[in-house]
Amino acid sequence: MTKELATKYNPKEFEEKIYNEWMEKGYFRAEIDYDKEPFTIVLPPPNITGQLHMGHALDQTLQDILTRWKRMQGYCALWLPGTDHASIATEVKVVEKIYKEEGKTKEEIGREEFLKRAWAWKEEYGNRIVEQMKKLGNSCDWSRERFTMDEGCNKAVTEVFVRLYEKGLIYRGNRLINWCPDCKTSLSDAEVEHEEKQGFFWHIKYPVKDSDEYVEIATTRPETMLGDTAVAVHPEDERYKHLIGKTLILPIVNREIPVIADEYVEMDFGTGAVKITPAHDPNDFEVGLRHNLPQINVMNEDATMNENAGKYAGMDRYECRKALVKDLEEQGYLVKKKEHVHNVGTCYRCNTVVEPRLSDQWFVKMEELAKPAIEAVKKGDLKFIPDRFVKIYLHWLENIKDWCISRQLWWGHRIPAYYCDECGEIIVSRQKPEKCTKCGSKKLRQDEDVLDTWFSSALWPFSTLGWPDETEELKYFYPTTVLVTGYDIIFFWVVRMVFSGLEQMNKVPFKHVFVHGLVRDSQGRKMSKSLGNGVDPLEIIDKYGADALRFMLATGNTPGNDMRFYMERVEACRNFANKLWNASRFVLMNLDESKDFEKIDRDLTLSDKWILSRLNTIINEITTNLDKYELGIAAQKLYDFIWDEYCDWYIELVKPRLYGEDVKSKETAQSVLLEVLQNILKLLHPFMPFITEEIWHHLPNSKGSIMVSKWPKYKEEYNKPLEEEKMELIMQSIKSIRNIRAQMNVAPSKKAKVIVVADEKVYKIVEENKSYLISLASASEVILKREKSDIPEDSASAVVNGAEIFIPLDELVDFEKELERLEKEKAKLEKELERVNKKLSNEGFISKAPEKLVEEERQKKAKYQEMYDKVLERIEYTKSKLK
Repeated sequence: MTKELATKYNPKEFEEKIYNEWMEKGYFRAEIDYDKEPFTIVLPPPNITGQLHMGHALDQTLQDILTRWKRMQGYCALWLPGTDHASIATEVKVVEKIYKEEGKTKEEIGREEFLKRAWAWKEEYGNRIVEQMKKLGNSCDWSRERFTMDEGCNKAVTEVFVRLYEKGLIYRGNRLINWCPDCKTSLSDAEVEHEEKQGFFWHIKYPVKDSDEYVEIATTRPETMLGDTAVAVHPEDERYKHLIGKTLILPIVNREIPVIADEYVEMDFGTGAVKITPAHDPNDFEVGLRHNLPQINVMNEDATMNENAGKYAGMDRYECRKALVKDLEEQGYLVKKKEHVHNVGTCYRCNTVVEPRLSDQWFVKMEELAKPAIEAVKKGDLKFIPDRFVKIYLHWLENIKDWCISRQLWWGHRIPAYYCDECGEIIVSRQKPEKCTKCGSKKLRQDEDVLDTWFSSALWPFSTLGWPDETEELKYFYPTTVLVTGYDIIFFWVVRMVFSGLEQMNKVPFKHVFVHGLVRDSQGRKMSKSLGNGVDPLEIIDKYGADALRFMLATGNTPGNDMRFYMERVEACRNFANKLWNASRFVLMNLDESKDFEKIDRDLTLSDKWILSRLNTIINEITTNLDKYELGIAAQKLYDFIWDEYCDWYIELVKPRLYGEDVKSKETAQSVLLEVLQNILKLLHPFMPFITEEIWHHLPNSKGSIMVSKWPKYKEEYNKPLEEEKMELIMQSIKSIRNIRAQMNVAPSKKAKVIVVADEKVYKIVEENKSYLISLASASEVILKREKSDIPEDSASAVVNGAEIFIPLDELVDFEKELERLEKEKAKLEKELERVNKKLSNEGFISKAPEKLVEEERQKKAKYQEMYDKVLERIEYTKSKLK
């Protein structure tokens, strides 16, 4: 301990130093201790391509607050960190790097060499975000850091794939999937983002064979008609009943296609007749299966038209659309073109419009896996905070489709499936088999595809703890306690972790899902590169310190809701840190270093009992708020208590005792100041870890790190509601007197008599505590009365609960100086009135100036006149007092 804190609060001087000390001393490590209850959070692993953004900062700040709090409460608190290999994003980065540096594609350098480059990229850039996370103050157990493609996670992924395959829950099939023509890979439904776009409905005639009749269909994607294999109508639709079973001629292509009846068609939507393209629409695919229709794919992987598109082969899909529509119009098939706003699926990674595409892919059957995940929420084994997000979770699971898990990429977990070149047998195995289990051939090759990134992320809560091995960590720390995540990945990640945890571990992976919103800019817009409105957390930390950023994020957070980022709020939080720093410095400078304050025999005053009782209440409330995940409410209460009650009131209340002659009273004041400060630092530590640690080390009797100090507890002996009520009355009285003085422009140095007319109860309270009014309300004396008699006529007054306060004006005002001031004010207003009258009497100004400007001048005249009249009144009154 050293006596003095630095004169100025400068987080740059100690934040990095403190973090390194925490790391060196192993304070973040969570060692298994069966005498303690575990508290576990797994960090949503950020992508190795990424850099810390404001969303990460919010997410991680909330997790760190919970972890630090539980650690102080005596739990074995594990916050397990890691990073995600992010298949698509990382592969794109590596491909770009190779092409930029060598002008080569990944195919030109080959898979093995490409993977070497990808691992090298991971080594070079993968740890960047981890170092950035440390700047935020994250108290993760870095000794347990994991990577989704490390050896242990890879073993877990293979094990889950094999188990699900053997159970019949993973299959390979030729089905319609979401395809990104730019990334050239399949996507799961969750990886497709839908956005409204302006488009068109093209109404096209499909002639009935050997007839003058035609069926009119409407489509938003005319280029896909080249793959039509039927037109469907509702079986009960009287308009088309006579056509069911007949044949239509597909325009341009001149291929014959049947009219089929299917209840999928909505009679009252559009024309009531729907083109069926099984290879290019998910609903059409299902209709096609029911009616055994051919599946004609008319596009290549890059969304250019293939040989099935006839004369349009080789064209881009939109180029084809334009040419085809022109041909339809010229040949008389186009009825009309109508504007239409519709939802368009785009790739979550590159924003390219996704194409439904028929493809051989690997799928997970979801119906059986979804049921226990639905039941877990309904039974209460899994709770969402706030609970409104249960609806999103259940809606996704109750409408879930089979999950396409294969990706046409090289970076990722390679699918553990092997094909026999001799007999075509598919063998799924934990290791490469020596020979085919069916024909004995040794000509085996592994599937080229990798698994969806979310497949490995779904195992994160247990794969990171050593599963499939039965480790001590897995037994002790699983299931984890809470998952902290944004609402935007509930269906991406949360749902998958839940059904994976239940399937492999027979337990939910976490008991609570604490959902937060997004950090938006000050205008409420999502932060993005395209808008250029992102804010770099590292720049904020460099300028204001990590504590200010963390506290701003915490105070702005309410579960499930978005928050807006304002630089002014960061500055306000830095000012708060500065206020705490200066208050702590004041306390330390006024402590007797030789004293053991824990052993002092204290004779507590009203203000001592009040602040200890208020601290007691705050401890209780904040602990309850944190239990309910109301971190923003807890942070705001702390802010108000520290700034208003401790700094602005209690420190001011005890100053006369600190500077007075009564040694015992001084020691009691020092002791209470210190006790409250120690508890404030502990309560604030999870939110602002650096400043609290730095101040902590300057306190007398502080041992070790504040990180491992005990969380404050409510003490019944400190519960003093009566004293709180009394002190509240004294504080209201002081505020009222200060307000009167402020309205009268009275200098703080000028003392004035205060008369209090009070009922019996208040009379006694004020009588016992006159000293506070004298020291904090600049009272020369306090006169108490039970009745309103002999009160000077010219008195300013205020009302508080149970009392009236009067201050004789003669006590407040130096009338000679006041008259001098008022005469100056009068002269100033006369000049303003002369100027504005001159302007308004100028015909040129009135006729030529805009009406708005003229009106402004009229309003100014009215305002100055009103002020002038009041000043004249005050002058007359002041002169009368001088007679």
